[in-house]
Amino acid sequence: MGMGWKVLTDVKPYLAMVLLQVGFAGMYIIAVASLKAGMSHFVLVVYRNLVATAVMTPFALYFERGRRPKMTTSIVLKIMGLAILEPVIDQNLYFLGAKLTSAGFATALLNTLPAITFLLALILRMEKVRLRSLHSQAKIAGTVLTVAGAVLMMLYHGPAMQFPWTKGQHDATAAVGAVAPRDWLKGTMMLIGSCMVWSCFFILQSSTLRSYPAELSVTALICGMGSLMSAAVALVAERANTQAWVIGFDNRLLTVVYAGIVCSGVAYYLQGVVSRQRGPVFVTAFNPLCMIITAVMGSIILKEEITLGRYVLR
Repeated sequence: MGMGWKVLTDVKPYLAMVLLQVGFAGMYIIAVASLKAGMSHFVLVVYRNLVATAVMTPFALYFERGRRPKMTTSIVLKIMGLAILEPVIDQNLYFLGAKLTSAGFATALLNTLPAITFLLALILRMEKVRLRSLHSQAKIAGTVLTVAGAVLMMLYHGPAMQFPWTKGQHDATAAVGAVAPRDWLKGTMMLIGSCMVWSCFFILQSSTLRSYPAELSVTALICGMGSLMSAAVALVAERANTQAWVIGFDNRLLTVVYAGIVCSGVAYYLQGVVSRQRGPVFVTAFNPLCMIITAVMGSIILKEEITLGRYVLR
């Protein structure tokens, strides 16, 4: 019985991270579809975090009542830092970068996330490397391969892959879906910046939860503070476009609700729990799975090309 429980406990973090990548892939697809249809990424970030705050706060108040540690100035500053890093900077950079490129390309660049997180954790002494250890050698090899793969993917595209559901669609949509090289470069730079900011978020989240082990409360506070900060940014950015704030019963509403619940509320909580158990590098190691799922879904739903270069690099 004890052995069976240990195996189940060991499997849970892996299962949670795999399911989370599936959830992220769905969000990337519907979010890019909404953004390319004209939705403001500033407004999307605000509404996304408002939904997450509304959903996660009741759970935090109920399940963590009486066991939350005392809030200190240091913890408040850390949570504010988390809110600035992820809801404000990372989400805006990622959504704009994905809008200027494609959902598949954006998630492919996220392959650099484990490498960046590993290097940051190494510098901050949150990870230890023993060169004679097979485990450490695997981490180093994975870091080199993910960075090399991401660089090659940016430099080499190759011919478009043809699948049963894509026959004849790329020629018909090439003119419509074409992205100017200058916009593609800008989008790539934004996505790289997004990866660096997101890595910093994972590192700071792990540090915060070690001194304030209340994942639901931290999640609710990050989303709440992120809503206020991103709203201030959006009000300035969209001050001349009041129509950008209007959301009807369409794909935009689905994007806001799905992204808020799954990719902010649930994601921050699960990542926090697993990060406290296994460390931030473990959490980011599952990102390549999201790239594969998103590329296939993007090809089917958004009619995006999967080129030979991206296929080989998977």
